[in-house]
Amino acid sequence: MAWTREEMAARAARELRDGYYVNLGIGIPTLVANLIPEGMQVTLQSENGMLGMGPFPYEGEEDADLINAGKQTITELPQTSYFSSADSFGMIRGGHIQLSILGGMQVSQSGDLANWMVPGKMIKGMGGAMDLVAGVPRVVVVMDHNEKGGAAKFRKDCSLPLTGKGVVDLLITDLGVFSIDRRGTTPARLLEKAPGVSLDELKSRTEAEFSD
Repeated sequence: MAWTREEMAARAARELRDGYYVNLGIGIPTLVANLIPEGMQVTLQSENGMLGMGPFPYEGEEDADLINAGKQTITELPQTSYFSSADSFGMIRGGHIQLSILGGMQVSQSGDLANWMVPGKMIKGMGGAMDLVAGVPRVVVVMDHNEKGGAAKFRKDCSLPLTGKGVVDLLITDLGVFSIDRRGTTPARLLEKAPGVSLDELKSRTEAEFSD
């Protein structure tokens, strides 16, 4: 049985470390904000100029002035600080963020990432993903294993425009978890399978080559 979005986010939360500064991308990664292990000090950063994001608000407690980069309402913490988007990207480009958890449209077996546009469809903007994959030392991608039509999203090569080349370290899908060598010197490696998912099923639904 495939993992749910919440279970995928919970697996991504296991990559957090005490003291980390972390950026969460749009989509499933935002769920990680509510899944930080108790007792662990993690500071969440947002490209729109916020350091120290709290969990999502309860219904009726939303503040329309407090949003993340994906325009979702969030909460602040006693230690939260605010600054310009330019300063925020300075943190990212300066290497001050230790981990970024992003969504993806496609990931290649050598760690290429495509997550910002589909040719011919409306583009809201590339966002901060290109800076994040270039400026953050560890990148985790969380996405569905297949498109709605069944096509594999973990591929030998990405067919969509790239966000970054050789930038993904860990891929978490609803079917499994893969370690990726962004240098491309060793094959991607299957670390975990979702409960009830067989190796044969995983291979049949994956275009990328990986070892188990």
